[in-house]
Amino acid sequence: MSSLDLPIRAATETAQRHGIQPDRCDILQNASTLVLRLTEDLVARVVTDVDGPRQGTEWFARENAIAAHLTRHGAPAIPLHPALPPGPHEHLGYTLNFWQFVTITEDPPTNEDVGRTLHQCHAILSSFAEPLPSLAIVRESIDLLQTLRDKSLLPAPTIEMLRARLEEALQVLGHHPQQALHGDAHPGNLLNTTGGLLWTDWEDAFAGPVEWDVASFIWNPLLLDNDVSTANQIVAAYCKAGGVLNLEAMNQCLMARAAVITAWYPVLYPNPNSDRQNKLQRRIQWLESLSSHGTNDFGLILP
Repeated sequence: MSSLDLPIRAATETAQRHGIQPDRCDILQNASTLVLRLTEDLVARVVTDVDGPRQGTEWFARENAIAAHLTRHGAPAIPLHPALPPGPHEHLGYTLNFWQFVTITEDPPTNEDVGRTLHQCHAILSSFAEPLPSLAIVRESIDLLQTLRDKSLLPAPTIEMLRARLEEALQVLGHHPQQALHGDAHPGNLLNTTGGLLWTDWEDAFAGPVEWDVASFIWNPLLLDNDVSTANQIVAAYCKAGGVLNLEAMNQCLMARAAVITAWYPVLYPNPNSDRQNKLQRRIQWLESLSSHGTNDFGLILP
């Protein structure tokens, strides 16, 4: 029996329970979340990491509420499938939800479209009325540090450095305006489709400064690839579309994003290849090199 048999059964039986007969089972992604295409236009996302650090259905319910709000207001985001209740659904010990299938194109999005569509989502999310936890991923990451220590997944000095960066972020960002965010706005969660550029994967949604999502998207080009031009083009497009960014919040979010990714790396990639190991070490070295006096300059130009 394959390890995927039970989560696939959970998805197919849930669809059948709501009057939909799957006619295929194409695996689109197999990681901590299993993504399955069950019909021409139906996609199921099943959480297979049932023993992971994020338990329960509260975070999935937040994602569904965010996705429904975005869809109602015409945001560039993949919608939940309208033929099933939004859920989250639970079956055979798995949590899952259902989305409309989209056809991905090979063309990469332009920097201008990245900034424009991210601001469009933020503008719509500014009216999202349901309460969201403040800076949730930062708080989750602080809680995760004890697990990293207990299991010796990172050196103790690195863990303490991460704690300092994350606690500083909570203190500084808590003084900036907050609203509903994507929470994990990286290029893998932005799809160029035959229906246009669409954002997906809202499971990390929380309340925080809009600078968090912008910093999350530009971190790799700005600080891993040394591509300051790409980062500034995205920032300029976001601001041209109507967004307003604060430099202190941007710099703090860049630092906090790096700390969050570093804390989650041993969980997301328990057996990292050499490329991932290299990226982890570069993030740690970058975080260790930062000034603790707020004098860091990352080359961003805010209009």
